[in-house]
Amino acid sequence: MERWNDLSEVPADHGPSVVAIGNFDGVHRGHRSVLTRLVSEARDRGARSVAITFDPHPLHVLRPEVAPPLLTGTEHKLELMAGTGLDAVLVLPFTEEFALWSPERFVDEVIVDALGACAVVVGHDIRFGHRNSGDLATMQGLGRERGFDVLVLDDVLGPVTGHETDPHRGRRWSSSWTRELVAEGDVAAAAEVLGRPHRVTGVVVNGDHRGRELGYPTANLSQDMVGMVPADGVYAGWMVRLDLDAGAGVDRVLPAAISIGTNPTFEGRERRVEAYVLDRTDLDLYGENVALEFVRYLRPTLRFGGIEPLKEQMAQDVARCRQVLGTVVQTN
Repeated sequence: MERWNDLSEVPADHGPSVVAIGNFDGVHRGHRSVLTRLVSEARDRGARSVAITFDPHPLHVLRPEVAPPLLTGTEHKLELMAGTGLDAVLVLPFTEEFALWSPERFVDEVIVDALGACAVVVGHDIRFGHRNSGDLATMQGLGRERGFDVLVLDDVLGPVTGHETDPHRGRRWSSSWTRELVAEGDVAAAAEVLGRPHRVTGVVVNGDHRGRELGYPTANLSQDMVGMVPADGVYAGWMVRLDLDAGAGVDRVLPAAISIGTNPTFEGRERRVEAYVLDRTDLDLYGENVALEFVRYLRPTLRFGGIEPLKEQMAQDVARCRQVLGTVVQTN
């Protein structure tokens, strides 16, 4: 998949294209349905499939006080988008100046002149241009005038595991819904919307080394980690060592017990994300880029009355993680 970080990087002879526009945060199942339709439509027309996205997220520029936490960083988002078979992604820098572009200017300079669109794939709720003044009717009118088709897709709905009376069943897959679930710690339901476990990524840094003293050495992620951090608590999940090649074997993807919180037993103040790789005390992970993938919420963060009850609970947490992840006790 080609990546263009500015209009100037799009080849002058590019086209024809079938184009989709969106933030695509999380690249959830709804997004992938749109992108898969985009790729299929482009192939049927003998055109190239191109998605347009923005960096940073528009709200982080226009209204940072209400901007949502992002589910995925740009690099992970593009990696996931590439998995749909796209030919190219145009990552437009979103600035205050760009936000002033009218719907007509956006269509003319980006969709028509740069990408040579023969079709644009949109949802019913599309908004674009200055103050979101462009909508579906605007795009359809411009398509008729500029000579491209507008293909309107219905919302993608899907169930979430649970009882048939669950009000979330059949809800539209969306980034906002996924953020709600992650904020609640319901990472299993979030994974159903995403089609994969939610993850955060960061560099492993030095912590207080209390975990090693307790017999459960943890890898602490840096505070500038990327990806929305779930609610405080203990989770079963996976650690992916991103600096290792995908063919590195069993040591690249490791089962883990993940803790989020302030370590109230030790009067901690800083909220941390740390992970213990099950049954491993031999790993030196400092300085590595890792991803933590959340599979299931196990319990809330608790304050213990001493070291021994904490160790007993940690042993129970590890046993539950093994059960959830389907792993067995490993020796170093």
